[in-house]
Amino acid sequence: MPETLTTPPFSARIVERLSVNATSRRERVIHSLDGLEDPVHPDALTTAGARLWQHLQYQVPGGLGRVDFLLGLDAGGIVPTVSLAGAARLPYKIAWKLHLPLDGAVRFTEPHAMRTDVFAYGIAPGHRIVLVDDEITTGGTLADLTCRLREAGAVPLAAVCLVEDTTRGARSLLDGLNLPLISLTTIEGAA
Repeated sequence: MPETLTTPPFSARIVERLSVNATSRRERVIHSLDGLEDPVHPDALTTAGARLWQHLQYQVPGGLGRVDFLLGLDAGGIVPTVSLAGAARLPYKIAWKLHLPLDGAVRFTEPHAMRTDVFAYGIAPGHRIVLVDDEITTGGTLADLTCRLREAGAVPLAAVCLVEDTTRGARSLLDGLNLPLISLTTIEGAA
């Protein structure tokens, strides 16, 4: 008889970073899909992607319409992007901290990182894009990305994350840009 696996609920918490510099945040959101504390079973990725896709479809005012691709942010955003792409059956791209001679480059900043410049490539006018990251705190990175994509003629449809820190103002910042924020879970950040 095959073993029945149950997917544990998605969880997240904040931990203090032990080594930080002047521009880095003192805390880090960790979650059950990042593999930091426990191994991640593939079923957990499948479940999280399906839940994100369901939330995205039902929480975007007026619906998404056509989505050309997902755009994930490097490092933490890769796991939720791949997970969501599988559930939604959508292609994806990843924005990297690599400055390369590629067409359709859009440069944006991640202000709290050691290396602040991030690049998305292959962006063209009219592309309809869903932005994906693992966690959102202030919203500064996604806000800057949204503005730079719009300058390039692309259409950011929504921002999706696994964990939203509700105390740092990200939701109101993105609301001001008319970019819906969809999160799998919320957490109160450290002051």
